[in-house]
Amino acid sequence: MLKNYFKIALRSLLKNKVFTFINILGLAIGIAACLLILQYVQQELSYDDFHVNKENLYRVKQNRYNKGVLTTEWAAGCGAAGYELKEGFAEVEAYATLRPTDGVVIYKQAPNGPVSFKEEKIFFATASFLPMFSFDLLDGDEETALVEPYKAVISASAAQRYFGAEDPLGKRISVNDEHEYEISGVFRDIPENSHLKFDFLFSYSTFTGWAGEEVVTAWQWDGFYTYLQLKDGTDPKALEEKFPALIQAKAGEDLVEYDADMKFILQPLTDIHLYSNFMMEAEVNGDGEAVYALLIISIFIIIIAWVNYINLATAKSVDRAKEVGIRKVMGSQRTQLIRQFMAESVLLNILSVIIAILLVLLSYRYFSSLIGQELTLSIFSSASFWWFLSGIFVIGAFFSGVYPAFVLSAFKPVQVLKGKMSTSKNGVLLRKTLVILQFAASVFLIAGTLVVYQQIMYMQDQELGVAIDQTLVIEAPSVVDDSVYAERVESFKAALTANSSIKAATASTTVPGNKPGWNAGGIRLLSEDDSESNQYRVIGIDYDFLEAFQLETVAGRNFSRDFGTDEGAVLFNESAVKLIGFNEAEAALSEEIFFWGDTFKIVGVVKDYHQESLKADFDPLIFRLIPASRSFFSLKVETAKLSEIIATTHAVWDNYFPGNPFSYFFLDDHFNQQYEADLRFGQTFGFFALLAIFVACLGLFGLSSFMAVQKTKEIGIRKVLGSSVTGIVALLSKDFVRLVMIASLLSLPLVYFVMQSWLDDYAFRIEIAWWLLLSPVIIVLFIALFTISFQTIRAALADPAKSLRYE
Repeated sequence: MLKNYFKIALRSLLKNKVFTFINILGLAIGIAACLLILQYVQQELSYDDFHVNKENLYRVKQNRYNKGVLTTEWAAGCGAAGYELKEGFAEVEAYATLRPTDGVVIYKQAPNGPVSFKEEKIFFATASFLPMFSFDLLDGDEETALVEPYKAVISASAAQRYFGAEDPLGKRISVNDEHEYEISGVFRDIPENSHLKFDFLFSYSTFTGWAGEEVVTAWQWDGFYTYLQLKDGTDPKALEEKFPALIQAKAGEDLVEYDADMKFILQPLTDIHLYSNFMMEAEVNGDGEAVYALLIISIFIIIIAWVNYINLATAKSVDRAKEVGIRKVMGSQRTQLIRQFMAESVLLNILSVIIAILLVLLSYRYFSSLIGQELTLSIFSSASFWWFLSGIFVIGAFFSGVYPAFVLSAFKPVQVLKGKMSTSKNGVLLRKTLVILQFAASVFLIAGTLVVYQQIMYMQDQELGVAIDQTLVIEAPSVVDDSVYAERVESFKAALTANSSIKAATASTTVPGNKPGWNAGGIRLLSEDDSESNQYRVIGIDYDFLEAFQLETVAGRNFSRDFGTDEGAVLFNESAVKLIGFNEAEAALSEEIFFWGDTFKIVGVVKDYHQESLKADFDPLIFRLIPASRSFFSLKVETAKLSEIIATTHAVWDNYFPGNPFSYFFLDDHFNQQYEADLRFGQTFGFFALLAIFVACLGLFGLSSFMAVQKTKEIGIRKVLGSSVTGIVALLSKDFVRLVMIASLLSLPLVYFVMQSWLDDYAFRIEIAWWLLLSPVIIVLFIALFTISFQTIRAALADPAKSLRYE
């Protein structure tokens, strides 16, 4: 019997080739889109899931407050956090502290001469770090590898890079040609789904040997990542509530003096990648909202595909009415008919799943480039994937087949054989409701895509207040002789600007597009008694920085070689002036401030500019004169001669800083990378929005077919009575216009609320204009009318004599 059901189902599908093709195509696209997004979502949700102790591992996030107002949120907080929390609470089983660093790593004893690379993925790590986490150690002892000073554990790829076929254990490397480390272990390369990625771990005791043991209990020295391993059964929220008492006991006196406060928050290890975007994140993290937004879109698409099946199946109900009537007369029971139609749904869904898997295999590389992540086909080896796919199949086969099955099997044989079929009001209402939901989803997706792109374009088109075009940035050398470095920097810049194609050269500790790495708090005006603990960002610059980047001074002056005391002077930007308590820029001039253990005079105020993307507000900035900055050299160049300029600059570099890698980038590209995540989100959102609309159009085709069939005789009568083709098309289309309007009224308030919430994350943002809400309605209306025009025009052009004979 089962075999017979599927044989008849196959014949029925082959008989109605167009409808079968549309159904399978819609379902296959819906399932494929769902599977692709599932793969991305699964990867994003899997971050740090490989650690054995993940349920008990937490990172300590730190908030700092001034006069009760939150001023900074740190992913890397004070150096005391780990030690003090471990000592203060029995619930803490272990802690690990990391301090980031970078530099040129050199292996001098290589057989073919020294091997060196600029490395940025380096941490000083306490000895407890490796035992707490599940980073596989291939060689060495994880318990002791980082105990002694000047020990290093490196990744397998770093070992290959420096040592080739040699055994790295016991070998010695140096950093910046200053400190030597002995290799005490090699670990497997860090998995891609880790929020911490590094190639080198140096023993933390090395760092404390330089900085002093007091760094372990330093409450005002930030920039340290702290991880806690809690004992089994510990309630992290209950433990968090105990932290303020410890903070007050250990650091309360200093905090009261500055009218400040601080707070520790425990971040579950597996939440960091998607839900953490604070100062000094170890990596650029993901966006949980974006992940779940795509997941919702995938659900939209597959539901729309299932709805299409229902609409198309019921649209063909008239054609199958006589079949049902004859089979009932011949003795078929309703349950047998239901099984028959369910068999058709199962067969169609099986074919759709097979094609969906083929579509995934063909498109996953494109999808990888779209989202900016390298996805693999490893998902097919996951049992959870096959359970999920089976779930989609079962749910899809049942829900997309059950309604048509019950509707078709309910036809009364006497009525259908006499041609007296009537359409249920409930059936019409259900179909229209489903199409309204399709329209509403389409309006929502188009409007969301338009808002995302408008915001990105707005940010990219705004004046930054700083000139970033035609700027070649070179990363400063790490291997230097301190005694001659300042002199070499000046000679290097002079040699470059002697080239007529290089208009300016300046040194700084950061460049636009980067968040300044130096932080300052506890600044005090000498004219006042009290310090304040607002946080400022500090940038070290030379004399030429402001002019090279065309930064405007709104009060006072720039640093000048004509003033021999300017190394004891600072510049504020407008936001910093307001933060320290002055309403006017001129009022801050000649004021003396105390910070970082020294006194500085404010000699100028720089107009606010966008140091970072427009997603962030203006930071309060303090500029210090550091002519020999060791981070970046920025060159203003003629873009028509780039290859020549790069070659010349490289030659000059090798002359002044031999042994240092020559690494450069273009500042406008670097700055725009800040928008890359938003742009990719917009592209991905838009791509799947188009898929959803395409699949919805298939449903519109189905419903228009249904309506054209239902109104066949009506159309014939109207044509006989003199109606024009245009009038008939308008008659058949007005219902769809009404559905679009209803769908728009339902979806636009939701669009406005959701996109306003999304825009709230941007300090500089667009306002949602009326046309951004009206455009999706017009687009969806146009798409709907275009989609149904094929069926309606064909019905309107039909011979009325044939229409009147239609049964």
